[in-house]
Amino acid sequence: MSKTTKFSLSSFSILFIVLVILAIITNFIAGATFSPELLSEDGDVAHVIGASLSTVIMAPFLGFKDAMEICIFILMLGGFLSIVNKTGALEAGIQHVVRKLHGNELIIIPILMVLFSIGGTTFGMSEETLPFYALLTSVMVVAGFDTIVSVGIVLLGSGSGVLGSTVNPFATGVAMDALTAIDIKTNAGIVIGIGVALWLTTTAASILFVMRYAKKVKASKGSTILSLQEQNLMKEHFSTTSENTLDFTKKHKMVLTIFSAAFVIMIVSLIPWQKFGIHIFDGWTSYLTGQNFGDWYFGDLSMWFLFTGLAIAAIFRITEKDTIAAFVAGANDMLSVVLIIVLARGTSVLMSATHLDLYILEQSTLLLEDFSPILFVLGSYVIYLFLAFLIPSSSGLAYITMPIMGALTHNMGLPPEIMIMIFAATHGVINMVSPTSGILMGGLQMNHVEYTTWLRFMKLPIVVVIGLNLIVLITSVLIFQ
Repeated sequence: MSKTTKFSLSSFSILFIVLVILAIITNFIAGATFSPELLSEDGDVAHVIGASLSTVIMAPFLGFKDAMEICIFILMLGGFLSIVNKTGALEAGIQHVVRKLHGNELIIIPILMVLFSIGGTTFGMSEETLPFYALLTSVMVVAGFDTIVSVGIVLLGSGSGVLGSTVNPFATGVAMDALTAIDIKTNAGIVIGIGVALWLTTTAASILFVMRYAKKVKASKGSTILSLQEQNLMKEHFSTTSENTLDFTKKHKMVLTIFSAAFVIMIVSLIPWQKFGIHIFDGWTSYLTGQNFGDWYFGDLSMWFLFTGLAIAAIFRITEKDTIAAFVAGANDMLSVVLIIVLARGTSVLMSATHLDLYILEQSTLLLEDFSPILFVLGSYVIYLFLAFLIPSSSGLAYITMPIMGALTHNMGLPPEIMIMIFAATHGVINMVSPTSGILMGGLQMNHVEYTTWLRFMKLPIVVVIGLNLIVLITSVLIFQ
């Protein structure tokens, strides 16, 4: 039986409500003080500043400034995908893949989730997953699954890796660097060991939940948790438009080869090779953008996908007029995703401007001072969940909190590596469900899935993931204390 259409708030409304609630909280506790040492800028005030109307109104604009590079990247990606779609190669390729996998479609799920999790644990693959939503969803829908399965593969796959960061320079790397700056030494071996345990347990649990749901949907379309409206949007945007089988031509294969190479180069270019002592990409890979592979970011990727899209248009002999029209239409399709990310970043901007994040951080450390090791882990985990909600950026969260929380852990005679992994785990968990996560909200928007629908899917998985995290972290503190 199809699910009836229910009233639910859009992602935009949810983020606006979160922004207003946080602003109200700052006014209730305005003037509450914290240690001046937490401030990063001289001359700033060491107390909570009540958010004014102008602060709330300007937060999305400042969030857009903060997220400018990723926003441009998403628009360029939309144009690129639209050009590829115009060639018909994606539709023909999807039909070809589904025919090849007939009866074995479920095998795609664990393979992709493991690959995404490897990206997450090694280089923090997060924002970089946005292109894969658009790429993967059509394949999964045509194979008989729904958009929840697609979101689960990408988000829980990469999220499980980020949660169990091992050598991720943007999470554990930044955290260890922040502790080194205050003369607290850390053992990379312990960090990697705990990270592997978190990564493997979370990835295994995530795969089981996604596969269990996918099997139900595959067996009966009535098992989907999507509303009727979401199902209609899924059919409109992700089902193939042709009722006939398309020939998978040599030209289609050439386009998809270039298409695949574009994403491979994206991944390779983002891995910080130099930090791992690998320099094989130095020099020669800077020819296109001026930056070596390992130093690319969203500006470089934006121009890479623009260049590749134009190359595909030229190979397929799409006219100049049709190329521009397709590119503009594709960028327009991504505009709602950009606006979601802007609003999500706006909440972080408001927290920083009012110092609510620093006040909560100091109160948290005072609360934990007299706890036993096990209660300390539990309390730190809960506090970091809230801090990660306020500061979704892994590097930003590490730099702000680790000198305080890590120092507290060290002063209590506990290994600071435990706090590093509490930080990594909670950051990964909260970005699976938090409306302040631009990647989550953007991914849902790209798949036309409501935030409330995603929360219904995640009710049990998030509880199990948190439980597994706590078992690993408590065991670790008992072993290493």
